[in-house]
Amino acid sequence: MAGALHAQRPAGVRDRVDLDGTPFFPQTEFACGPAALATVLGAAGIPADPQTLSAEVFLPARKGTLQTEMLTGARRHGAVAVLLPPSLEALVREIAAGTPVVVLQNLGLSFAPLWHYAVAVGFDLDAEELLLRSGTTRREAISLRTFEHTWARGGHWAFVAVTPGQLPTTAREQEVVDALVGFERIAEPVAAARAYEGALGRWPANLALAIGLGNSLFAAGRRQPAEAAFAAAAQRHDSAAAWNNLARTRLALGRAEAAREAALHAVARAESAEPQWLQAARETLAATAPSLH
Repeated sequence: MAGALHAQRPAGVRDRVDLDGTPFFPQTEFACGPAALATVLGAAGIPADPQTLSAEVFLPARKGTLQTEMLTGARRHGAVAVLLPPSLEALVREIAAGTPVVVLQNLGLSFAPLWHYAVAVGFDLDAEELLLRSGTTRREAISLRTFEHTWARGGHWAFVAVTPGQLPTTAREQEVVDALVGFERIAEPVAAARAYEGALGRWPANLALAIGLGNSLFAAGRRQPAEAAFAAAAQRHDSAAAWNNLARTRLALGRAEAAREAALHAVARAESAEPQWLQAARETLAATAPSLH
């Protein structure tokens, strides 16, 4: 993969990039996870320090931090943590766009792994090198070939932490949906809505993003914008979930007749194509009846 990157360089990417302003936190033993997380949060403008993060994400029994904890830790501090495609080109493109990337390496062997988180902050395609914030080294230059081997043994796992509303350059649709669903569970509703709005700007036809936007707006107390979001999703996708949520939102707004109309659409759609929503749709339809008298 490293050789292919050298032979056919990514179009529109400079030969050399060094995100020298990226924070650096020397890593103590077993604490590469909190240090790497603090690095990318700081780069995103979110104050963080490894000691505080260690109490949140470090697992003493494992003498380290699991990948799930890294993602959850970023979201807990207000960042959207998005997994990247497993390719050096994606890694290089994110760095070129100004975003440092957390990478998981296996510095040991397959039968004796030595897991290590580092942060990729630059590259030199002529020299075939990647620049890392790693361990106690602020600027470690490692050959792309060597990095590729250690990264491959780590499953090509990498993520970026961005502020709500921003998206990684190489983000894929499903990874963003997964990231925002996870973010919504932890984040303030206003921040989640901002994140969903940003993602819908790139993938306007995604139903999950549209539903997420409506749910977040409703949770933030913005019921009229939530109604508009659900109405747009219902009309575009003829989704039982969207119709049902639209009916519930209209009930909350005191619009019983309009709520009943949406609930009837939800029941009809559930009966014809989405049976998993049938019970909820019928319950919503029943809830509209008393409000009509």
